[in-house]
Amino acid sequence: MMSPVLGMSFLALVLSGGAWAFAPIGGEASTHVSITEKAVLQKVTEVCRAIAESEGRDFTPTGDSAEELVQACLGPKATGEVSAAKFKSALNEIYIQNGQVDRDFVNSPAHHFNSEAFALGRRLITDGVASIKANIQKENFLAARETLGRVLHTLQDFYSHSNWVDLGYTEPYTNLIRPDLPLENLADVKTPTCSDCANGGFCSNSILPNILNEKKLTSGYMGILSSAKPKGKCSHGGAADLTSSKAPRGGISKDERRSDNVALHTAAVTVATTATLQLLDDIRGAAGDNNYLRFMGVARSSVVVFVIDTTGSMSDDILEAKRVVYEIIDSKKGTQDEPSQYILVPFNDPEFGPLIKTTNPDVMKAEIANLTADGGGDLPEMCLSGLQLALTGAPASSNIYVFTDAIAKDIELKETIVALIRSTKSTVSFFMTGDGARRRRRGVESSEATFETYKDLALASGGQAISVTKENLPQATDVIIDSSTSALVIVLQRARNPGRAETFSFLLDESLNNITIYITGKSLTFTLKNPAGVTQKQNEANGKLGTVQTVGNLYRVRLATDKHTGLWEISMNSNQPYTLKVTGQSTIAFIYNFVETFEGPHPGYALISGRPQAGMPAMLLVSVLGRKGPASVKVADIALVTVSGSEVVGGALEDMGNGDFLVTVTKVPAGEFVVLLNGTDVVSSTVFQRQSTTQMSVSKVTIKAMVDRSMEPGKPFTLPFTVMTDATGGSYKISARNDRDFKMNIPGSIAVTTGGNATGELTITVPANTPSGTDVTLTIEAVAPGASDSNYAVLRLSVVTRVTDFTPPQCEMVIVSSVDCPADPAACSSAFWQLSANLTDGVNGTGITSLTHRQGVGSLTHTDLKQTVVTAAFNASCCSLTVELVAVDKAMNVGTCRFSIVRNAGPPSIALSLPLLVCLLVSAFFTTSLRDLLI
Repeated sequence: MMSPVLGMSFLALVLSGGAWAFAPIGGEASTHVSITEKAVLQKVTEVCRAIAESEGRDFTPTGDSAEELVQACLGPKATGEVSAAKFKSALNEIYIQNGQVDRDFVNSPAHHFNSEAFALGRRLITDGVASIKANIQKENFLAARETLGRVLHTLQDFYSHSNWVDLGYTEPYTNLIRPDLPLENLADVKTPTCSDCANGGFCSNSILPNILNEKKLTSGYMGILSSAKPKGKCSHGGAADLTSSKAPRGGISKDERRSDNVALHTAAVTVATTATLQLLDDIRGAAGDNNYLRFMGVARSSVVVFVIDTTGSMSDDILEAKRVVYEIIDSKKGTQDEPSQYILVPFNDPEFGPLIKTTNPDVMKAEIANLTADGGGDLPEMCLSGLQLALTGAPASSNIYVFTDAIAKDIELKETIVALIRSTKSTVSFFMTGDGARRRRRGVESSEATFETYKDLALASGGQAISVTKENLPQATDVIIDSSTSALVIVLQRARNPGRAETFSFLLDESLNNITIYITGKSLTFTLKNPAGVTQKQNEANGKLGTVQTVGNLYRVRLATDKHTGLWEISMNSNQPYTLKVTGQSTIAFIYNFVETFEGPHPGYALISGRPQAGMPAMLLVSVLGRKGPASVKVADIALVTVSGSEVVGGALEDMGNGDFLVTVTKVPAGEFVVLLNGTDVVSSTVFQRQSTTQMSVSKVTIKAMVDRSMEPGKPFTLPFTVMTDATGGSYKISARNDRDFKMNIPGSIAVTTGGNATGELTITVPANTPSGTDVTLTIEAVAPGASDSNYAVLRLSVVTRVTDFTPPQCEMVIVSSVDCPADPAACSSAFWQLSANLTDGVNGTGITSLTHRQGVGSLTHTDLKQTVVTAAFNASCCSLTVELVAVDKAMNVGTCRFSIVRNAGPPSIALSLPLLVCLLVSAFFTTSLRDLLI
């Protein structure tokens, strides 16, 4: 609906002067993203306020930005920096998929409610919502967010492409998200719906009077490739719609505000926003408040991810990993640096996994304590298989730590790992405690040579490859404690191979804390100099600028707290390979995505899943986060920088407002590059520098595929894909891997002509016992003849069991009693009221699985949920006058039952028992006002 967009950092396209033009988010244009943004922020605010109320604390955001919302939601719980990067990234993931519906499904009536495809459109929504709920239940939040973006696009389009608001309706059509309710009063295919618009454009009042009088529901027909439509039917309208030139001409779309439809466009936006809120509330009810916030990315940034070799020689390493986990948990409890999630992946040979995820620190302690060193014996282990599980199971931009003393047996996974690193933007660091003697028995001359794969992966991700003895491992793991922190940012990262003498400069701003410099390499010296000219060398353990710790091939420089802001320098000197990384803590950060344009009725920008196309300008959409929202930073320039060289290529910036920028880099650097941003912190008036960690490069090969539905257990799933090339044609090698090890059939190669494209088909067979909500990360790779070039696509698919129970639970209110609540709020704590209700999921329901309360502070008790009728009792003081009971059944249908009482203005009265009241629980996305009970 409305013009397509791709997120807070994504652009809204609006129709202006007959041509598509850019407009800043938050302007006069009403877009998919502005509607979604308004609803998402409102619902997150509501949930944060409800949690704060239940915890007895205030919720007072200092402003309306995403940064200030997250700070208010998480900040009062603990001390320390609070970053909104996860929240902004989560929102962008929703918006990206929302916008890409206009590219991937441009000619699908169901995805846009065009051509009266109401039943198919509703099926997309209800199937999508079922998938979202199942994914959240399994904590597969990324898959859930991507599906949400697509579902919201379709839902919002209904109000723009149909005549719902033309019929005078001001509330959403609830039946679209209630599959148990019929779609009523639809105009059939033979019923004319529009009159002819003589000017061939848009006319007001083009819908026939009898359609309006009889409240018949219709939508405009849309023809991109054909002008055919049933006789007398309305068109969508616009230059791209070929049916709009066939009588009856014109169109009823309310995508843009025009002189003929100002009121209808405004009404469509309003109802679409309310419908979005209702759907989000339904998801909230199924997820619960805490998981809903995690789903939306409102969580502390730090996630601890360990991938640990458990073969026989790893006893010491496992003990050290255990010690580090315990220290992180115990030392950071109650601060914003306390991890929001813990992930553990063991690997051995031939086994690896399972992936263990928990938000409970005690569970993580128990799981890592249960690890034992056993098995192995031959040299290589399944390290990359374990790392693959971590990369697909951990949130994006995670810091992953791998402990091993052996080379990888599954080296064939290397390119898949690189693709996943680029897709997730996660950082991988290796602690390599190799025994040279053990490797010589396998005919390998040195442990350094065997670990090159790990060094390559660390460099690609922006991590470190630390070679250290088992005895000195405890000194090296401070790196983990440093980075297990909220609001971690990268100031500078460079690599040189071979090494050479070189001076690197970097800016430190006032917002940075806990600044640490990491250097890996051998036979090197360095000198650090601050803006005042004070220096410190690598052999000064305790100098004027900070402390220097050396262990194995790692130098760790921790700057003193009384740092100087401004331009620093570090002069490196070595003929051996080395890496340099400068980090700190700050809420000033940025997130980015490489994008490409697409054309069509609603042109826009789509995320590039793999590497950007060579020979073309690179385009990035960048969101900048400030300490007090986007207004608190000013961006000077954004550039692409080679990590292993000195090339810096600046981009042309287009300020889209709200901290969002479109960056176009005409000439992309050769080789691997990262993103560098410079600007000014308005709060302190100091200049700042930030850098991305994940290396990227361009390719002349492109591989594309799209997800259009979920997978079902026990059924094969077919996925078409296309390989394109701007280089020489030939036989392109095709490979694919998924993180669940599901059986796949895929062609080994595809013939692609020079400058052409070819289509292939992949089939995944999902085992029948796969739990609903399981997500599958699929990586497809295409390699050019002679391995001269390659590219990849990373897709996330969901496994969802077909839902047959669509009816939400029901509520029978038994009794509400209270002493009269005093009129004076100051005396509310001395009086109490009680509520009793019976709940059931009906005769054919799947059964109630959870019963909670919200919008009320009190105590809720209930009988066994396995019973056919569940009796609930809620008790509260007169300080809390409203309660909403939320029941969820096994099919994730949600019902709510809300009650309110009012304070008594007269003298106190005795407790009152009310007669039996019966009320149907309605879906949480459409909670009706169940009556206020006046006591």
